[in-house]
Amino acid sequence: MRSSILIAALLLPFSLFAQKQKVWLDSDTGNEMDDLYAIVRLLKAESIEVVGLSSAHFNNPDLLVFEKWNAYDTKNLRTLEDSQRLNEEILAAMGLSQLPHPKGADRQIGRAWGGQEPRDSPAARAIIALVKSLPDGEKLDVLTLGALTNIASAIILAPEILPKIRVYSLGAKYNLGTRAWSKNEFNIRNDLNAFDYLLDLQGLDFTVMPLETAFPLQYDRDDTYARLNEKIPVEHILENRWREQNPQDKTRVMWDLALVQAYLLPQYAEVLTVNSPPENKTITVKIFSKINKEALVDDFWISLRK
Repeated sequence: MRSSILIAALLLPFSLFAQKQKVWLDSDTGNEMDDLYAIVRLLKAESIEVVGLSSAHFNNPDLLVFEKWNAYDTKNLRTLEDSQRLNEEILAAMGLSQLPHPKGADRQIGRAWGGQEPRDSPAARAIIALVKSLPDGEKLDVLTLGALTNIASAIILAPEILPKIRVYSLGAKYNLGTRAWSKNEFNIRNDLNAFDYLLDLQGLDFTVMPLETAFPLQYDRDDTYARLNEKIPVEHILENRWREQNPQDKTRVMWDLALVQAYLLPQYAEVLTVNSPPENKTITVKIFSKINKEALVDDFWISLRK
């Protein structure tokens, strides 16, 4: 009896000071409204330690040939800068401006015909420095809500960080019935080179949330407006984002929030190991294959009030 009490007493200090999992979030925040909800949810999480929030570009061919992108005029639109601006607004509203929030790259790795030339950026360098500072046995989890440019560039610039990172991304499509992949998807199209680079990378711990899995997480506009409190600065930002960008939409799929919630609440998500696309070098990759929509919705609103 005394020995078990002694062991418990010795272990107590270690449990009290156990390190929380460090998480870096990379977001093309300026693109759509769901990025903001995902960022706020992750920043509210008590189970992990958010150590950085970087901005990602959402450059795409439509910006060159159409007058509008969502609610933006495409003329003079600088996608990276808009993502950075919104990141800084969210952090300020939550009193978290001290959190590292470096700018990412403004374009894909390589060129239009392929390639793996990295895009150096403050975000890539910050990720590298952070991973190198981790003690033995610790890893950094990197969640990406847009193009994979920043994390791919970080690994290309410093391949020695590979064993100490795990990557979770939203993007691509995967048909569970036919077991077929499709890269014909917005995030992947914005840096196909980066996605292929990561899928070809032996030893990378890589988990993808395909669009089919995220699709059930849909929010009702009027219900969302009713739940948000405009007197709370960050909630005011969330409501205004919907009103400014997508006021005509009665419902919105919360793509990016689905990834964050599945990561934070694995008990409400299923993960499968599947064959990677046949054109890539790795044999398998992990995917989120199913989420519990109701549980994730309920958790978001509870967490927002904390």
